[in-house]
Amino acid sequence: MKVYSIIPSGGIGKRINTPLPKQYIKFHDKELIAYTLEVFQQSNLVDEIIVASQKEYFDLIEEIKKRFGFSKLTNIVEGGKERQDSVFNAVKSIHADKDDIVLVHDAARPMLPPAILEESINTAIKFGAAVVAIQAKDTLFQGNDSIANYVDRDEFFYAQTPQVFRYEILFNAMQKADSEKFVGTDESMLVHRTGYGVKIVKGSSLNFKVTTEEDLKLFEKFYDNKSVNYVKL
Repeated sequence: MKVYSIIPSGGIGKRINTPLPKQYIKFHDKELIAYTLEVFQQSNLVDEIIVASQKEYFDLIEEIKKRFGFSKLTNIVEGGKERQDSVFNAVKSIHADKDDIVLVHDAARPMLPPAILEESINTAIKFGAAVVAIQAKDTLFQGNDSIANYVDRDEFFYAQTPQVFRYEILFNAMQKADSEKFVGTDESMLVHRTGYGVKIVKGSSLNFKVTTEEDLKLFEKFYDNKSVNYVKL
């Protein structure tokens, strides 16, 4: 059995006013995506890494691979119009057996704790599908201009990545969505809509996605304080 890690990296960073997409911004001469790739390169459970990216960044990703010795990065595929298209392109590019494991992780989540990565893979091996998520901690309510009603936060989670599946389960779910022209927010939604159960793996607030300028500053502050090393213990 092999474990494939797909890293969609096609985002253009609309919410961050920078000339480069956020995943290619450097922190201490190291691109954000390199911190993410390093987690999977160092994992004993991961066999191959596939990056889905816009074509104009292929050369940069190849250069990052060589500079940091990411030997598990075996392929770069062209991203699509939607994240879902990019992931499906990557899924179709691998020659996996039906029971191999495929995980999808955001390029802009550079601080994934290795223990969570391991648990998510092992959960998918056992149950077929797993999503990393954190339980809602704040009070939740519905409404527009004013509060309509309160929601029990114990039953709500914020989805993170990695999202991990047996190859056959993910491929069939993505193929079904593609044929029906259904676009989901993430892979777990596509698998869930096929009727397959998705197990929840407890995530971490450290595993945040760098989306805004504030997120960039937060990650840089973690790095400068050497707090990033915490997730590698």
